[in-house]
Amino acid sequence: MRSIAVLVVGALVAGAAACGGKPPEFSGSDASSMKVGLAYDIGGRGDQSFNDAAASGLDDAKRNLGLRTVKELEATPGETDAQKSERLRVLAEAGYSPIIAVGYAYSEPMKRVAPDFPATRFAIVDDTMARGPNISNLLFAEEQGSFLVGAAAALKSRTGHVGFVGGVQSPLVKKFEIGFTQGVKYIKPEDTVDVKYVAQPPDLTGFDDPAKGRLAAQGMYDAGADVVYQAAGGSGAGVFEAAYQQHAWAIGVDSDQAKTAAPEVRGNILTSMLKKVDVAVYDYIASILDGTVKSGPTVYDLRLGGVDYSTTGGHIRDIQPRLEELKQEIIVGKIKVRAA
Repeated sequence: MRSIAVLVVGALVAGAAACGGKPPEFSGSDASSMKVGLAYDIGGRGDQSFNDAAASGLDDAKRNLGLRTVKELEATPGETDAQKSERLRVLAEAGYSPIIAVGYAYSEPMKRVAPDFPATRFAIVDDTMARGPNISNLLFAEEQGSFLVGAAAALKSRTGHVGFVGGVQSPLVKKFEIGFTQGVKYIKPEDTVDVKYVAQPPDLTGFDDPAKGRLAAQGMYDAGADVVYQAAGGSGAGVFEAAYQQHAWAIGVDSDQAKTAAPEVRGNILTSMLKKVDVAVYDYIASILDGTVKSGPTVYDLRLGGVDYSTTGGHIRDIQPRLEELKQEIIVGKIKVRAA
């Protein structure tokens, strides 16, 4: 885990000037006395996806770094920014530092709360807009990992017809869609890519509605798709159910979902796009302990090992050499993957 942290220390200073001044200095902390607060997005621990990846990083930090005191709070469907702000404020007033917010939905709440607690460290996953001398932005090159699973979909599809199901049509989730489509078209320009979003903003329930996820994927399979990639949080469970029912392939996201999804659907998960939120959470906590924490953005890309694809089940063993070639071509810049 710490190998990535060593690589990114230099990059962590990026964006500090945009925060309005020099970030506060932290000379290191004692893990046994550190109080870590984790504010989950909708679905929380147990969503088998994005939130669980963050939870895994926290668990690794508890196990390997000696953390003793943690507090985990979870967003609820339909809640307001004021409620999210109150969640962050409750943690800060109780002396938790750092406080890690999982998801861009915490952007405005963090902008409101972090300035009131200048001695508290905050981090936010997947957001660049909340900036401040005590805020770290943990970002990912989702489009790069999605390109690779898009290539996998094209290489394994027998119908030349694949699909993408997103949770909420937001700039972040569009990165998954755009990268996936580019990967498919790079391999087979003539292939068809269906796209469906479970919900439109400001409705964020699209990340926690398996029934709608199943319906979206079912429509694609009925239309001839034989591989569907989901970036839909808890709604992705419905995509897997549809793949199981249709004897088709699905592609997971964030975590290695062939290990975490319901046992009956795991055999239908071709691969998963790994977004290593666990690594970012772990490294962020470790950087506070060793006194190297900085404010501003860090982008976890293929080069830093922040995104990748899974191989569980052995379903892509035959195409893995080609995927590895594509990965290296992205890393060296031969292939440019668009994010928008």
